[in-house]
Amino acid sequence: MINIAFSCITAFIITFLAIPSIIKVAVIKNLFDEPGGRKAHKSSIPTLGGLAIFAGVVFAFTFWSAGFNLQDTQYIIAAMTIIFFIGIKDDIVELPAIKKLYGQLIAAIIIVLFSNIRITGLYGIFGIDQVPYWFSILFSIFTIILIINAFNLIDGVDGLAAGIGAIAAFTNGIYFYNYNEIALCILSFTLFSSLLAFLVYNFAPANIFMGDTGSLLIGLILSILTIKFIEMSFAPHPKDFPFQASPAMAIAILVLPLFDLLRVFVVRILNKRSPFHADRLHMHHLLLDMGLSHREVSMTLYLVNIGFILIALGLHSIGALKLLFVISSLALLLSLVPFYLKFQAERGKVTVKQDR
Repeated sequence: MINIAFSCITAFIITFLAIPSIIKVAVIKNLFDEPGGRKAHKSSIPTLGGLAIFAGVVFAFTFWSAGFNLQDTQYIIAAMTIIFFIGIKDDIVELPAIKKLYGQLIAAIIIVLFSNIRITGLYGIFGIDQVPYWFSILFSIFTIILIINAFNLIDGVDGLAAGIGAIAAFTNGIYFYNYNEIALCILSFTLFSSLLAFLVYNFAPANIFMGDTGSLLIGLILSILTIKFIEMSFAPHPKDFPFQASPAMAIAILVLPLFDLLRVFVVRILNKRSPFHADRLHMHHLLLDMGLSHREVSMTLYLVNIGFILIALGLHSIGALKLLFVISSLALLLSLVPFYLKFQAERGKVTVKQDR
């Protein structure tokens, strides 16, 4: 417990103290995220905030998790370092999407093949428990890349990615603490504390952005925690913390970035556009277009995410497949609400013009 507390304090202090220096360097070197296009901010904002998150998480995790059993920690740090350098280069000199994908693939392969952190079964979903080794490797790599990019794409409003990441990290930390997985608990809470410190500067109105350095790193760490979260389902349950339907619970924790990514890709494909085509179809864009402020968008989506987690906790005993259906149905319905409200608002404007 002492190590967990000190890891939180260490991560928070390092991130909090590093950001003012990073802002100063960004101003001197003219490293800004400029407004325009699809971007929601209206002024030049320093980037590279992910550097502080990386420093806080890596130092606090490696220092305070020493002595606790987490297999192949060095490979996790290696994967995080690869993602860090990809993100930092993209924030300074924009990288082609394919090069970023190559880097993510290398990091995912290190996690899956060297750390052996992979999904070995579906916990009874569709009647499938264990899966073949080759499928486990491919599916795990796909899952890691999916979560990394899902978090990268929701980083479009002040405080959104950091807040959703903090909620997910805190939930994972509580779970691992109850399973006495202290090293994973420390990793979860160092990310949580580092993101809290970052939110001091990033919550609307933002003084700094995390950039791809931060969003890619958050996605990688949460993908590791998610896979371990699911795999813990196959371990003996502690008597004081029985839990079922972990795959569905894992999706509930990450419901916003995952379903936003899925919804946007489906809409683009239906409109005969590339799923990677840049537009303003993300949930945060739709809420901004409805007139909500950055602060209101972030707070609204925080509450939605917490709501899904509470629903999953309350219904975990119904089984993984049923809970997955409930979570997916609710996410689908909620994702349609901004479209409906936007349609109604535009329809009202047209009616007013016709009346005139």
